[in-house]
Amino acid sequence: MKTDAMSRTTISWALYDWANSAYATTVMAGFFPVFFKQFFCFGTDAVTSTARLGFANAVAGVVIALCAPVLGAIADRGAAKKKFLAFFMFLGVVMTCSLALVAQGQWVLGVFLYIMGTIGFSGGNIFYDSLLPFVAPEHRFDLVSALGFSLGYVGGGLLFAVNIVMILKPAVFGLATPSEGVQWSFVTVGIWWFLFSIPLLLFVKEPYKKKGKPVGAAVREGFEQLRGTFREIRHLKMIGIFLGAYWLYIDGVDTIIRMAVDYGMSIGLEPTDLLKALLITQFIGFPAALGFGFLGERIGTKRAIFLAIAVYLFVTIWAATMNDKREFYLLAMTVGLVQGGIQALSRSFYARIIPANRSAEYFGFYNMVGKFSVVLGPLLIGAMAVLAQSMGYAGHMASRIGIAAVALLFIAGGVLFFFVDEERGKREAGYLSNGI
Repeated sequence: MKTDAMSRTTISWALYDWANSAYATTVMAGFFPVFFKQFFCFGTDAVTSTARLGFANAVAGVVIALCAPVLGAIADRGAAKKKFLAFFMFLGVVMTCSLALVAQGQWVLGVFLYIMGTIGFSGGNIFYDSLLPFVAPEHRFDLVSALGFSLGYVGGGLLFAVNIVMILKPAVFGLATPSEGVQWSFVTVGIWWFLFSIPLLLFVKEPYKKKGKPVGAAVREGFEQLRGTFREIRHLKMIGIFLGAYWLYIDGVDTIIRMAVDYGMSIGLEPTDLLKALLITQFIGFPAALGFGFLGERIGTKRAIFLAIAVYLFVTIWAATMNDKREFYLLAMTVGLVQGGIQALSRSFYARIIPANRSAEYFGFYNMVGKFSVVLGPLLIGAMAVLAQSMGYAGHMASRIGIAAVALLFIAGGVLFFFVDEERGKREAGYLSNGI
């Protein structure tokens, strides 16, 4: 492949992160939770609306987590990674734009559209990740994976900044109220997502299989392959150990993200302060994620991941002692330095130790593990806080002890990751690829 073709292919692939990160930033993290409470659940008490939103997130997460490995296996059998990606992308785009049509108080419809949009977002990521081995040589995995995350941060951040202005100053866009600003923000996310997905669909080439599979045959063989993979993972020790380590430390990462927002609210920050902190994280994440890609090539992917885990360990202890707004912003900046890096390098490290000809299936497992994260962290926080309180600590101190307990996830994940041998993982994946 020529250098210019590789460059076009790589950039086209990475632009999908730019495209769909708008959904993660504007919809999932930014506007939907607030708009859901204030508009879709108008007249409902805060506890009930929170329960409904939690239900929506749980349903979407469980559905995609359970389907991910099956979808990956089917896509591998039929050489249909791009087709599945396009399907989930269109699903996400249509559902996101449709959120603008939900009337005040129609929370059931709002929940349905949000669940389907999130399934589109998460489902598309399975097949987007699985194309990484085909858009770059192995020695460039770190940089290319980091390029995707960095473009995601800046792309999502740019549109989010525009969307914030649409709410704070709706008249500038010819809108009457902030609510209209939110509704049209949903539409802009859908359009943004669709437009910047086009380069991947046009210029990223999926490896051709001489014997294409009909859909029915691909589904049957996909389920058979999935059953076989569960048996194989018992023998592919490096993949199993890595997924265990990844589950632990990424659970800590996701818990820290959510903890920072809760902490900001607990120390009296206004919603605008939280939006500013999120923007800070986004724009610092752009160069930082790219920098981690170069760092991975320079010192090795495994060492760079260890560095990110160490920073998160420090952030956890710091968050447990944080007291004011200034520290909250500094915490957001520090998280931005490593958040994209640990995600990008984890993806590229995993891509090296899986069979390339079954990447969608194995990335289905990877995404399944990611969807079941943010489980141990909240449990640790609650359990340790209750234990500390039962030992006589005041409520305020007990909460801080609970938060500090998240450090155990980074310690356990780091220790388990230490035992992952990248070269052995490559050999195991090579034997499996050659045997199929």
